[in-house]
Amino acid sequence: MAVVSEGQVVNKSQLIDALAERFEGSRKDAAHALDAVLDTITRQVAKGEKVAITGFGSFDKAVRNARWVRNPQTGDRIKTKKKAVPKFTPGADLKNVISGAKKLPALPKPAKKAAAASSSTAKKAAAPVRKAAAAAKKSAAKKAPAKKAPATKAAATKAAPAKKAPAKKAPAKKAPAAKKAPAKKAPAKKAPAAKKAPAKKAPAKKTAKKA
Repeated sequence: MAVVSEGQVVNKSQLIDALAERFEGSRKDAAHALDAVLDTITRQVAKGEKVAITGFGSFDKAVRNARWVRNPQTGDRIKTKKKAVPKFTPGADLKNVISGAKKLPALPKPAKKAAAASSSTAKKAAAPVRKAAAAAKKSAAKKAPAKKAPATKAAATKAAPAKKAPAKKAPAKKAPAAKKAPAKKAPAKKAPAAKKAPAKKAPAKKTAKKA
């Protein structure tokens, strides 16, 4: 933490530097955290709500009535208007620390900060190498399909005639439809069997007369 002499005003930039030690040396994270806390408190108090942080204090809005005051430059008395003003009430822990009745715990040693810084620098140094390797892989992946492109075109041209071949054979497919169904042959009628004429028996010769 930056050394600040007694009675010196600590501005916002110095406060961020002090907070950065709690965020591993990151001023960006420290500034974001500080802005978020201050913005949240301001918005809540402006709405008329009271923001109480245990041990530290509370923030709220107080209404100051119209009153007579004296102008320090001219000495004339003037009447101020009624207005709302922010009010902060310190908590018990803050009062005890300021009075010396309570001591705050020691902050972490800066050694951790140095180790974190070295690790972050190592990561940053390795980042370009990783990016270069990733870029090389992407370029190689893009080049590989480019070589295969002519082969695909050649295959497409060769395949084109094959697709047209079935169109020539189309009339052949219609031929079976044109063929007439073979006529059924009527079963041949068997000619009626010729009637055999009864054999005429030869008249028997009369042998008796000859005798």
